[in-house]
Amino acid sequence: MRLVFAGTPETALPSLRMLIDSPRHEVVAVITRPDAQAGRGRKVHPSPVAELAEDAGIEVLRPAKVGDPAFLDTLRALEPDCCPVVAYGALLPQSALDVPRHGWINLHFSVLPAWRGAAPVQHSVLHGDEITGATTFRIVKELDAGPVYGVVTEEVLTHDTSGALLERLSVSGAGLLAATLDGVEDGTLEARPQPLDGVTTAPKISVADARIDWTKPAMHVDRLIRACTPNPGAWSEFRGQRVKLGPAKVAVQAERLAPGRILATKNHVLVGTATAPVELVEVQPQGKRLMSAGEWARGVRIEGDDAFA
Repeated sequence: MRLVFAGTPETALPSLRMLIDSPRHEVVAVITRPDAQAGRGRKVHPSPVAELAEDAGIEVLRPAKVGDPAFLDTLRALEPDCCPVVAYGALLPQSALDVPRHGWINLHFSVLPAWRGAAPVQHSVLHGDEITGATTFRIVKELDAGPVYGVVTEEVLTHDTSGALLERLSVSGAGLLAATLDGVEDGTLEARPQPLDGVTTAPKISVADARIDWTKPAMHVDRLIRACTPNPGAWSEFRGQRVKLGPAKVAVQAERLAPGRILATKNHVLVGTATAPVELVEVQPQGKRLMSAGEWARGVRIEGDDAFA
C-alpha cells in the first residue's frame, strides 16, 4: 500500500523504520509536527520522525493545522491508501480522515478501551496496572474510540518508569502496526467495535500534577515518580526551590518518618510518607545536573528538621 506516516517523537521511530523496510508497503511521505525548540540552548530542531524520514529520502510535511486546505490538497495528491499514525500529537479533522481509502490507523499504547487519551503509559504506571499493551484502531472523530484491529500485551514491571515501558511498547507495537497494515491490504483483517464497558481516560500529566504529596502512602509516591519519569519529572520543594526526583525505593524496613521529612545517613537518604519512607536514588536541584541522592544531601547539609514541602 501507499502510506503517508504521521508521527513526531522517538516513540514513533520503530514503527516508521519497520514500514520503510517493509517490502509490502511504500512510505511516500511523512507528516510530523513543525520544528520546535529543544535543549538548553532552545535551538529549533526537526522532530525525530522528520530526521529519520529525511535521512531515508522521504518527503516531510509539517502542517501547522492538518485541516488547512493547502495541506489537504497535498495529501490528496499523494493518493495514500492508508495513513498509519504513531504519537503524531495533533487532532485530525474529518476532512483529513476521509482522504485515504483505508482511513488512518493509529497505534495507541494501551489496551483499549482502557486509557484513552494523551498519556496512557503514564497512567498505567501511576494506577498500578499489572498488564498493559498496545492497540491498533481506525481513527474516528471521538477520541481513541474507533474500531480495533489488533492488540499486543506487555507486563508492567514493579520498577518500570513510563519511559522504560513506552520504549518496550514502541518496539512490540511496531510489529503490531505492520501486521495490521498487512492484514488490511490482504482484506483478511476486520476492525471490531470497542467494548462499551471499561473505558478510562488518560489526560496529559502536567508539571503541577507531578508535584509529590508526601502525605500519600509510599506506594503512591513511588508510582507517581516512576510515572513522571522522564517527563514531566516528579518534583518537590526544598528550602523554597524546586527539586526533581528520580525513581525511588520503598523502604519497608525503615522506621516511619513524618511526611516529607528527610533523613540522611551514611548510606541512604530517606523521606517520610503516610506509610513507610521512600529511599531517594537520584536528585536534580533546580538549574543543576542530575546527581546521586547522597551527593545532593551532603551538598545541602541536611539538618534534623529539613523536609520537602
